[in-house]
Amino acid sequence: MTEQKSLLAVFSDLEPAADAIEQLRTLGVGDDCMNVISGVPVTEAMLGRPNQWTNVPRLALGGSLIGLLTGIFLAFLSPNMYQIQVGGQGFVPGPPSVVVIFEMTMLGMLLSTFLGVFLDSTFPNYRPMHYVPEVSDGKIAILIECVHVEEKKLTDALEKLGAESVQEAEAQHL
Repeated sequence: MTEQKSLLAVFSDLEPAADAIEQLRTLGVGDDCMNVISGVPVTEAMLGRPNQWTNVPRLALGGSLIGLLTGIFLAFLSPNMYQIQVGGQGFVPGPPSVVVIFEMTMLGMLLSTFLGVFLDSTFPNYRPMHYVPEVSDGKIAILIECVHVEEKKLTDALEKLGAESVQEAEAQHL
């Protein structure tokens, strides 16, 4: 049984890193075997990679629906639970009810979005991770973790495309 190889290529700019990802695909390395490590936000479209799938929009919609129901309860049902007559006014005033419903909807959506992003990013992570200090200085690293990797062939291709260094990666505690 072959063991999994881990290579870490460091690039100084985004353009050579995008070219390297394209070249790795032609060499047979799948997108699930590549991971881009960057100190600055880099979208998938910048590197020509497929979009990540996330549950955050669904969680935000669910949180807003829960907030809407809570706002409706507070605006319409709770005044009818304790009926107090005040100068001939209705039990449910219109404009304040709209404000309460809106604010509760937004509160539900914000809380569920925060929770969704927190859980989706698997933060905090206490297991050993692959990392190079050059990433903090603005460099971009590509981590290749595959079983069927020909190390010499990939190293030569990455160095030809402008990689500053290509080395075996070792997971370490951060």
